[in-house]
Amino acid sequence: MTTSRLAAGGKRVNSKAELMERQFRCLAEVAGVLSEARTIEETLTGILGILHNHCGLQHGVVNLYDPENSTLQVGAVYRENDGGGKTPSVKYQPGEGIVGRVLSSNQSIVLGRISSEPRFLDRLELYDLELPFIGVPIRDGKGKAIGVLAAQPDVPADDYLAERTEFMTAAANLLSQTVRLLVNQEEGQTIARERDELRREVRVKYGFDNMVVGHSDGMRRVFDQVRRVAKWDSTVLILGESGTGKELIANAIHYNSPRSHNHFVCLNCASLPENLLESELFGHEKGAFTNAIKQRKGRFEQADGGTLFLDEIGEISALFQAKLLRVLQEGELERVGGGQTIKVNVRIVAATNRNLEEEVEKGRFREDLYYRLNVMAIQLPPLRERLVDVPELATFLLDKVSRQQGRPLRLTDNAIRILMSHDWPGNVRQLENCLERAAVMSEEGVIDSDVIALPDHQRQGSVSTGNGSTGYSSPAPATASSVDLDNPEMDERERLIAALEQTGWVQAKAARLLNMTPRQIAYRIQTMKINVRKL
Repeated sequence: MTTSRLAAGGKRVNSKAELMERQFRCLAEVAGVLSEARTIEETLTGILGILHNHCGLQHGVVNLYDPENSTLQVGAVYRENDGGGKTPSVKYQPGEGIVGRVLSSNQSIVLGRISSEPRFLDRLELYDLELPFIGVPIRDGKGKAIGVLAAQPDVPADDYLAERTEFMTAAANLLSQTVRLLVNQEEGQTIARERDELRREVRVKYGFDNMVVGHSDGMRRVFDQVRRVAKWDSTVLILGESGTGKELIANAIHYNSPRSHNHFVCLNCASLPENLLESELFGHEKGAFTNAIKQRKGRFEQADGGTLFLDEIGEISALFQAKLLRVLQEGELERVGGGQTIKVNVRIVAATNRNLEEEVEKGRFREDLYYRLNVMAIQLPPLRERLVDVPELATFLLDKVSRQQGRPLRLTDNAIRILMSHDWPGNVRQLENCLERAAVMSEEGVIDSDVIALPDHQRQGSVSTGNGSTGYSSPAPATASSVDLDNPEMDERERLIAALEQTGWVQAKAARLLNMTPRQIAYRIQTMKINVRKL
């Protein structure tokens, strides 16, 4: 004989069949709430209200797992006196209390009487400690627990706790999609905040205020050109020696342009042989060549809607120049091994340390491609032509090193004089590396002339006294630029080192002097165990 039990609203449940009937009607109401166009918060509160008012399961709570903070947060709660009210800010660690255990174990937990379980925390201060408690996991499509549905039967422990638990599990399954939407919404908001924060950081890093370092006429002219061209889609050709900051200028153009919300994609054209360069830029279809095991988008497609920065554009072969010209003119390409024409909308910013006009005259660079690229040319002056900027630039770069090392750094006047006396074949890149080396060698954070490591033959003057006074030495001896690379008495290793010295240790330039490819230079440096100087 079955004992009579009270249900919500004072109605008695006289049999298991009656309980099942009531639960079935509740599930139908839950499904109806889920089908209505409501906010997620209203949906959760409405469902908990159905459980409370019609199913004998009071004070229902939906707890949501926050993977970012690894906590279980109360997402919705139903209170009889206010029909919902403001959701309290209550959190649990996975495994903490009964609710935390449901999440970590991914299993339902049923208490016949709350007071018998010392691990029950009752942080919401809702429950009657002499009544039962049921907590069931809310799972995603893969069966992973992403939340917990909890409630308290409004009668003492009876013969129907198993049935009530099955009902709550069914309700949790119906809730699953709604909870997933809420979790994804919160994750999406977190991602959006991180995205916006990164965008702000990038804009600060490549903003004009952060770029305008130095007061020489040449750099002021460059900054003015960058400001003017950034807001348009015109193709830009950046000219200048290695280490003058061509990529920095390209970044500034993109991140201060209307395309800044889209991709900025870079490719160094001198770093790849021609057959790989075509695949890298245009992409390839599956099976187009050996190891092409899947379809791959090229840099042009990756940059669609944004900016493509082609560094060392002067290094590409005449054959590839023709292929590149078609894409620049028509905005169309075909992947390697494919026949489908793909349209792209890409702004081109190119850079080179070659004199392209001379290359055109010598027949090594296509004239039509040159004019297609040379819509807006920006010439970056070498550092030796703007030594007046060295103190301000050195201070700016040292602040960057200071942040990296987490300590204050300072340049003495003697150190600045040494820096201004150098001819800087490696330009700003060499200056930055020099300052970083000096900072490493400075124990106290005060960088003086004794830790400024520059080759003597590249100095125009040097400090000759040890008490802080400054003097200039006799004229420097002949530099590597005066070495005859065709001298038959030089072996291959000496000739390679001389070429690298002459070009400021820029391998692409040294390759041209020796009529070699950059890959051949890199291979010989490795096999001859040459210690590459970082400028």
